[in-house]
Amino acid sequence: MRIQRRRPSYIYQRRPTHTGCMPWVLLLGVLAGVAFLARDWITAPIGPPTAIKTDLSAAQAAFDRGDLDHAIREARLIWELDNTRFDALLLLARSLIYRSYSDYDTEIDRETALRITTAALRAHPNQPDVLTAHAFALQVNGRPIDSYRYADRALLFAPDHAFARMVLGLSYGGVGSYDNALREIQQATQQTFWQVDSLRALAISYSDLGRYTDAKATVEQAITLHPRLPVLYYERALYALQIGDSSAAFEAYFEVLGIDPDNVKARLRLCEVSSMVRDRDSALLYCSEVTTRAPTWADGWHRLGREYFLQGRYEEAQSALHQCSTLQALQNVPILERRFECWYLQGQSAEIRGDCVGLWETYNEFRAMAAEAAIPQTWVYPPEGPPGCPNE
Repeated sequence: MRIQRRRPSYIYQRRPTHTGCMPWVLLLGVLAGVAFLARDWITAPIGPPTAIKTDLSAAQAAFDRGDLDHAIREARLIWELDNTRFDALLLLARSLIYRSYSDYDTEIDRETALRITTAALRAHPNQPDVLTAHAFALQVNGRPIDSYRYADRALLFAPDHAFARMVLGLSYGGVGSYDNALREIQQATQQTFWQVDSLRALAISYSDLGRYTDAKATVEQAITLHPRLPVLYYERALYALQIGDSSAAFEAYFEVLGIDPDNVKARLRLCEVSSMVRDRDSALLYCSEVTTRAPTWADGWHRLGREYFLQGRYEEAQSALHQCSTLQALQNVPILERRFECWYLQGQSAEIRGDCVGLWETYNEFRAMAAEAAIPQTWVYPPEGPPGCPNE
Protein backbone atom coordinates (compact mmCIF):
# COMPACT_ATOMS: atom_id res chain seq x y z
CA MET A 1 0.00 0.00 0.00
CA ARG A 2 1.50 3.29 -1.02
CA ILE A 3 0.72 6.35 0.93
CA GLN A 4 0.86 9.62 -0.92
CA ARG A 5 1.70 12.68 1.25
CA ARG A 6 0.56 15.77 -0.54
CA ARG A 7 0.50 19.21 0.89
CA PRO A 8 -2.01 21.78 -0.05
CA SER A 9 -0.89 23.72 -3.03
CA TYR A 10 -1.43 27.03 -1.25
CA ILE A 11 1.57 26.38 1.01
CA TYR A 12 3.96 26.70 -1.90
CA GLN A 13 2.06 29.28 -3.84
CA ARG A 14 4.02 32.54 -4.32
CA ARG A 15 2.94 35.89 -5.53
CA PRO A 16 4.51 37.01 -8.76
CA THR A 17 7.88 38.69 -8.18
CA HIS A 18 7.95 40.70 -11.34
CA THR A 19 5.84 43.84 -10.96
CA GLY A 20 7.55 46.18 -13.40
CA CYS A 21 10.19 48.93 -12.94
CA MET A 22 8.03 51.66 -11.34
CA PRO A 23 8.56 50.70 -7.62
CA TRP A 24 12.33 50.71 -8.10
CA VAL A 25 12.17 54.17 -9.63
CA LEU A 26 10.15 55.41 -6.67
CA LEU A 27 12.56 53.82 -4.19
CA LEU A 28 15.58 55.37 -5.87
CA GLY A 29 13.87 58.76 -5.82
CA VAL A 30 13.22 58.50 -2.08
CA LEU A 31 16.80 57.50 -1.38
CA ALA A 32 18.11 60.38 -3.47
CA GLY A 33 15.93 62.82 -1.55
CA VAL A 34 17.12 61.46 1.79
CA ALA A 35 20.74 61.73 0.66
CA PHE A 36 20.22 65.33 -0.43
CA LEU A 37 18.65 66.29 2.90
CA ALA A 38 21.34 64.42 4.82
CA ARG A 39 24.01 66.32 2.93
CA ASP A 40 22.52 69.65 4.03
CA TRP A 41 22.18 68.41 7.61
CA ILE A 42 25.76 67.13 7.80
CA THR A 43 27.31 70.28 6.35
CA ALA A 44 25.17 72.67 8.40
CA PRO A 45 27.02 74.38 11.31
CA ILE A 46 26.26 73.15 14.78
CA GLY A 47 24.38 75.70 16.86
CA PRO A 48 21.84 78.45 16.17
CA PRO A 49 21.31 79.55 12.58
CA THR A 50 23.60 82.29 11.31
CA ALA A 51 20.60 84.57 10.90
CA ILE A 52 20.04 84.43 14.65
CA LYS A 53 23.71 84.94 15.48
CA THR A 54 23.95 88.04 13.35
CA ASP A 55 20.83 89.62 14.81
CA LEU A 56 21.99 92.38 17.16
CA SER A 57 18.58 92.87 18.75
CA ALA A 58 19.29 90.40 21.57
CA ALA A 59 22.53 92.18 22.45
CA GLN A 60 20.86 95.59 22.31
CA ALA A 61 17.96 94.38 24.44
CA ALA A 62 20.44 93.04 27.02
CA PHE A 63 22.24 96.39 27.08
CA ASP A 64 18.94 98.23 27.50
CA ARG A 65 17.98 96.14 30.52
CA GLY A 66 21.44 96.54 32.07
CA ASP A 67 22.63 92.97 31.46
CA LEU A 68 26.05 94.00 30.20
CA ASP A 69 27.47 90.48 30.51
CA HIS A 70 24.90 89.17 28.05
CA ALA A 71 25.26 92.20 25.79
CA ILE A 72 29.03 91.66 25.60
CA ARG A 73 28.68 87.95 24.81
CA GLU A 74 26.13 88.50 22.05
CA ALA A 75 27.87 91.49 20.46
CA ARG A 76 31.27 89.76 20.59
CA LEU A 77 29.86 86.65 18.90
CA ILE A 78 28.35 88.70 16.08
CA TRP A 79 31.55 90.70 15.61
CA GLU A 80 33.68 87.55 15.52
CA LEU A 81 31.35 85.97 12.94
CA ASP A 82 31.28 89.05 10.73
CA ASN A 83 33.90 91.76 11.11
CA THR A 84 31.87 94.10 8.95
CA ARG A 85 29.16 94.37 11.59
CA PHE A 86 30.39 97.72 12.83
CA ASP A 87 27.24 98.28 14.87
CA ALA A 88 28.15 95.16 16.85
CA LEU A 89 31.68 96.46 17.42
CA LEU A 90 30.44 99.79 18.73
CA LEU A 91 27.94 98.10 21.06
CA LEU A 92 30.65 95.72 22.25
CA ALA A 93 33.04 98.57 23.03
CA ARG A 94 30.34 100.59 24.84
CA SER A 95 29.24 97.57 26.89
CA LEU A 96 32.80 96.71 27.91
CA ILE A 97 33.59 100.30 28.85
CA TYR A 98 30.43 100.82 30.88
CA ARG A 99 30.87 97.46 32.61
CA SER A 100 34.44 98.44 33.48
CA TYR A 101 33.07 100.98 35.94
CA SER A 102 30.58 98.60 37.53
CA ASP A 103 32.76 96.85 40.11
CA TYR A 104 36.29 96.59 41.41
CA ASP A 105 37.21 93.60 39.25
CA THR A 106 35.85 94.86 35.92
CA GLU A 107 38.37 97.63 35.22
CA ILE A 108 40.26 95.28 32.90
CA ASP A 109 37.35 95.65 30.46
CA ARG A 110 38.70 99.03 29.39
CA GLU A 111 41.93 97.42 28.22
CA THR A 112 39.95 94.66 26.51
CA ALA A 113 37.89 97.24 24.63
CA LEU A 114 41.06 98.98 23.46
CA ARG A 115 42.62 95.73 22.29
CA ILE A 116 39.52 94.81 20.27
CA THR A 117 39.16 98.23 18.65
CA THR A 118 42.87 98.35 17.82
CA ALA A 119 42.56 95.08 15.89
CA ALA A 120 39.40 96.34 14.18
CA LEU A 121 41.14 99.53 13.15
CA ARG A 122 43.89 97.62 11.35
CA ALA A 123 41.26 95.94 9.18
CA HIS A 124 39.03 98.99 8.69
CA PRO A 125 41.10 102.16 9.09
CA ASN A 126 38.51 104.52 7.58
CA GLN A 127 35.23 103.16 8.94
CA PRO A 128 33.50 105.80 11.15
CA ASP A 129 32.07 103.37 13.73
CA VAL A 130 35.44 101.66 14.09
CA LEU A 131 37.23 104.99 14.47
CA THR A 132 34.64 106.10 17.03
CA ALA A 133 34.84 102.90 19.07
CA HIS A 134 38.63 103.14 19.09
CA ALA A 135 38.53 106.81 20.10
CA PHE A 136 36.17 105.98 22.98
CA ALA A 137 38.44 103.17 24.19
CA LEU A 138 41.47 105.46 24.03
CA GLN A 139 39.67 108.17 25.98
CA VAL A 140 38.69 105.92 28.88
CA ASN A 141 42.21 104.49 28.97
CA GLY A 142 43.66 107.93 29.65
CA ARG A 143 44.85 108.83 26.15
CA PRO A 144 42.80 111.93 25.27
CA ILE A 145 45.13 113.27 22.56
CA ASP A 146 45.01 110.00 20.60
CA SER A 147 41.28 109.84 21.24
CA TYR A 148 40.85 113.28 19.71
CA ARG A 149 42.72 112.25 16.55
CA TYR A 150 40.50 109.27 15.86
CA ALA A 151 37.23 110.96 16.81
CA ASP A 152 38.08 113.89 14.55
CA ARG A 153 38.91 111.48 11.75
CA ALA A 154 35.58 109.69 12.21
CA LEU A 155 33.79 113.02 11.82
CA LEU A 156 35.61 113.64 8.54
CA PHE A 157 33.92 110.54 7.13
CA ALA A 158 30.61 110.99 8.98
CA PRO A 159 30.06 114.62 10.09
CA ASP A 160 26.71 113.78 11.74
CA HIS A 161 28.07 110.91 13.87
CA ALA A 162 26.81 112.02 17.30
CA PHE A 163 28.79 109.44 19.24
CA ALA A 164 32.02 110.49 17.55
CA ARG A 165 31.28 114.13 18.38
CA MET A 166 30.57 113.18 21.98
CA VAL A 167 33.92 111.36 22.22
CA LEU A 168 35.60 114.37 20.65
CA GLY A 169 34.13 116.49 23.45
CA LEU A 170 35.35 114.08 26.11
CA SER A 171 38.84 114.19 24.61
CA TYR A 172 38.79 117.99 24.80
CA GLY A 173 37.89 117.69 28.46
CA GLY A 174 40.72 115.22 28.97
CA VAL A 175 43.27 117.88 28.09
CA GLY A 176 41.57 120.66 30.06
CA SER A 177 39.81 122.39 27.17
CA TYR A 178 36.50 122.42 29.03
CA ASP A 179 34.66 125.08 27.01
CA ASN A 180 35.37 123.28 23.75
CA ALA A 181 34.30 120.03 25.38
CA LEU A 182 30.98 121.50 26.43
CA ARG A 183 30.32 122.91 22.97
CA GLU A 184 30.95 119.61 21.19
CA ILE A 185 28.97 117.53 23.67
CA GLN A 186 26.00 119.90 23.63
CA GLN A 187 25.97 119.53 19.86
CA ALA A 188 25.97 115.73 20.23
CA THR A 189 22.96 115.84 22.56
CA GLN A 190 20.88 117.43 19.80
CA GLN A 191 20.63 114.00 18.20
CA THR A 192 18.45 111.42 19.89
CA PHE A 193 20.09 108.08 19.02
CA TRP A 194 22.89 108.24 21.62
CA GLN A 195 21.02 110.18 24.31
CA VAL A 196 22.18 108.17 27.34
CA ASP A 197 25.82 108.40 26.29
CA SER A 198 25.60 112.08 25.34
CA LEU A 199 23.83 113.08 28.57
CA ARG A 200 26.43 111.22 30.61
CA ALA A 201 29.20 113.04 28.72
CA LEU A 202 27.40 116.35 29.21
CA ALA A 203 27.27 115.72 32.96
CA ILE A 204 31.02 115.03 32.97
CA SER A 205 31.58 118.28 31.10
CA TYR A 206 29.49 120.25 33.59
CA SER A 207 31.44 118.64 36.43
CA ASP A 208 34.76 119.64 34.82
CA LEU A 209 33.50 123.22 34.81
CA GLY A 210 32.50 123.03 38.48
CA ARG A 211 28.78 123.05 37.65
CA TYR A 212 27.98 120.12 39.91
CA THR A 213 24.27 120.84 40.29
CA ASP A 214 23.88 120.82 36.52
CA ALA A 215 26.00 117.67 36.33
CA LYS A 216 23.80 115.88 38.85
CA ALA A 217 20.58 116.95 37.11
CA THR A 218 21.92 115.88 33.72
CA VAL A 219 23.07 112.43 34.78
CA GLU A 220 19.67 111.95 36.41
CA GLN A 221 18.14 112.51 32.97
CA ALA A 222 20.39 109.74 31.66
CA ILE A 223 19.27 107.48 34.53
CA THR A 224 15.66 108.09 33.56
CA LEU A 225 16.47 106.76 30.10
CA HIS A 226 18.60 103.85 31.34
CA PRO A 227 17.86 103.06 35.00
CA ARG A 228 20.03 99.94 35.21
CA LEU A 229 23.47 101.20 34.26
CA PRO A 230 25.67 101.28 37.41
CA VAL A 231 28.17 103.82 36.05
CA LEU A 232 25.43 106.46 35.99
CA TYR A 233 24.71 105.97 39.69
CA TYR A 234 28.37 106.18 40.66
CA GLU A 235 28.63 109.47 38.80
CA ARG A 236 25.40 110.75 40.30
CA ALA A 237 26.81 110.04 43.77
CA LEU A 238 30.05 111.81 42.88
CA TYR A 239 28.27 114.98 41.75
CA ALA A 240 25.96 114.85 44.77
CA LEU A 241 28.93 114.73 47.14
CA GLN A 242 30.42 117.77 45.41
CA ILE A 243 27.40 119.80 46.50
CA GLY A 244 27.23 118.22 49.97
CA ASP A 245 24.23 115.99 49.27
CA SER A 246 25.34 112.83 51.05
CA SER A 247 21.76 111.49 51.12
CA ALA A 248 21.66 111.41 47.32
CA ALA A 249 25.05 109.68 47.30
CA PHE A 250 23.83 106.98 49.68
CA GLU A 251 20.72 106.54 47.55
CA ALA A 252 22.78 106.16 44.39
CA TYR A 253 25.04 103.48 45.89
CA PHE A 254 22.02 101.58 47.20
CA GLU A 255 20.60 101.70 43.68
CA VAL A 256 23.75 99.95 42.47
CA LEU A 257 23.23 97.25 45.09
CA GLY A 258 19.63 96.95 43.92
CA ILE A 259 20.93 96.18 40.43
CA ASP A 260 23.81 93.99 41.65
CA PRO A 261 23.40 92.81 45.27
CA ASP A 262 26.92 91.35 45.33
CA ASN A 263 28.61 94.54 44.18
CA VAL A 264 31.81 95.21 46.14
CA LYS A 265 32.69 98.64 44.78
CA ALA A 266 29.35 100.10 45.93
CA ARG A 267 30.03 98.78 49.44
CA LEU A 268 33.43 100.48 49.47
CA ARG A 269 31.79 103.77 48.45
CA LEU A 270 29.20 103.34 51.20
CA CYS A 271 32.07 102.85 53.66
CA GLU A 272 33.69 106.07 52.45
CA VAL A 273 30.52 108.15 52.66
CA SER A 274 29.62 106.69 56.05
CA SER A 275 33.07 107.67 57.31
CA MET A 276 32.66 111.14 55.85
CA VAL A 277 29.41 111.69 57.79
CA ARG A 278 31.04 110.12 60.87
CA ASP A 279 28.80 107.07 60.98
CA ARG A 280 31.71 104.94 62.20
CA ASP A 281 29.74 101.76 62.83
CA SER A 282 28.31 101.70 59.32
CA ALA A 283 31.70 102.54 57.85
CA LEU A 284 33.32 99.56 59.59
CA LEU A 285 30.43 97.33 58.57
CA TYR A 286 30.69 98.17 54.88
CA CYS A 287 34.49 98.07 54.78
CA SER A 288 34.53 94.73 56.57
CA GLU A 289 32.11 93.39 53.99
CA VAL A 290 34.46 94.58 51.26
CA THR A 291 37.46 92.73 52.67
CA THR A 292 35.35 89.61 53.20
CA ARG A 293 33.97 89.60 49.67
CA ALA A 294 37.20 90.76 47.98
CA PRO A 295 40.12 89.72 50.22
CA THR A 296 42.72 90.36 47.50
CA TRP A 297 41.60 93.93 46.79
CA ALA A 298 44.09 96.26 48.45
CA ASP A 299 41.72 99.25 48.37
CA GLY A 300 39.32 97.51 50.73
CA TRP A 301 42.05 96.88 53.31
CA HIS A 302 43.22 100.48 52.91
CA ARG A 303 39.79 101.89 53.72
CA LEU A 304 39.25 99.44 56.58
CA GLY A 305 42.67 100.22 58.09
CA ARG A 306 42.08 103.95 57.71
CA GLU A 307 38.74 103.67 59.47
CA TYR A 308 40.29 101.72 62.34
CA PHE A 309 43.00 104.38 62.59
CA LEU A 310 40.42 107.19 62.76
CA GLN A 311 38.68 105.35 65.57
CA GLY A 312 41.93 104.91 67.54
CA ARG A 313 41.98 101.14 67.09
CA TYR A 314 45.66 101.10 66.17
CA GLU A 315 46.42 97.41 66.41
CA GLU A 316 43.59 96.55 64.02
CA ALA A 317 44.58 99.48 61.82
CA GLN A 318 48.17 98.26 61.61
CA SER A 319 47.05 94.75 60.70
CA ALA A 320 44.64 95.88 57.95
CA LEU A 321 47.12 98.37 56.50
CA HIS A 322 49.85 95.72 56.52
CA GLN A 323 47.53 93.56 54.44
CA CYS A 324 47.07 96.49 52.04
CA SER A 325 50.81 97.12 51.61
CA THR A 326 51.58 93.41 51.26
CA LEU A 327 48.97 92.89 48.56
CA GLN A 328 50.26 95.81 46.51
CA ALA A 329 53.79 94.42 46.63
CA LEU A 330 52.71 90.85 45.85
CA GLN A 331 50.55 92.02 42.95
CA ASN A 332 53.44 94.03 41.49
CA VAL A 333 51.50 97.28 41.49
CA PRO A 334 53.83 99.89 39.96
CA ILE A 335 55.43 101.90 42.76
CA LEU A 336 54.04 105.25 41.68
CA GLU A 337 50.52 103.78 41.54
CA ARG A 338 50.57 102.40 45.08
CA ARG A 339 48.54 103.76 47.98
CA PHE A 340 51.34 105.02 50.20
CA GLU A 341 48.93 105.77 53.01
CA CYS A 342 48.97 102.03 53.67
CA TRP A 343 52.63 102.47 54.72
CA TYR A 344 52.27 105.87 56.44
CA LEU A 345 49.32 105.00 58.66
CA GLN A 346 50.71 101.55 59.31
CA GLY A 347 53.94 103.13 60.53
CA GLN A 348 52.08 105.66 62.68
CA SER A 349 50.00 102.89 64.22
CA ALA A 350 53.14 100.93 65.04
CA GLU A 351 54.80 104.03 66.51
CA ILE A 352 51.78 104.82 68.68
CA ARG A 353 51.70 101.23 69.89
CA GLY A 354 55.45 101.15 70.53
CA ASP A 355 55.92 98.35 68.03
CA CYS A 356 59.49 99.18 67.03
CA VAL A 357 59.96 96.00 65.00
CA GLY A 358 56.84 96.66 62.95
CA LEU A 359 57.71 100.34 62.54
CA TRP A 360 61.22 99.69 61.24
CA GLU A 361 59.98 97.00 58.90
CA THR A 362 57.38 99.35 57.39
CA TYR A 363 59.79 102.28 57.24
CA ASN A 364 62.45 100.24 55.48
CA GLU A 365 59.91 99.04 52.92
CA PHE A 366 59.09 102.66 52.16
CA ARG A 367 62.76 103.63 51.85
CA ALA A 368 63.33 100.76 49.42
CA MET A 369 60.48 102.01 47.24
CA ALA A 370 61.77 105.60 47.44
CA ALA A 371 65.19 104.43 46.29
CA GLU A 372 63.66 102.67 43.30
CA ALA A 373 61.22 105.37 42.14
CA ALA A 374 60.81 109.12 42.48
CA ILE A 375 58.03 109.07 45.07
CA PRO A 376 56.56 112.58 45.49
CA GLN A 377 55.81 112.00 49.18
CA THR A 378 58.52 111.96 51.84
CA TRP A 379 58.86 110.02 55.06
CA VAL A 380 62.17 110.58 56.83
CA TYR A 381 63.28 110.03 60.40
CA PRO A 382 66.40 111.50 62.01
CA PRO A 383 69.58 109.41 61.71
CA GLU A 384 68.97 107.94 65.14
CA GLY A 385 65.58 106.70 64.02
CA PRO A 386 62.02 107.36 65.17
CA PRO A 387 61.48 108.56 68.75
CA GLY A 388 61.51 105.67 71.15
CA CYS A 389 62.73 103.25 68.50
CA PRO A 390 66.47 103.83 67.93
CA ASN A 391 68.08 102.33 64.89
CA GLU A 392 69.83 99.23 66.12
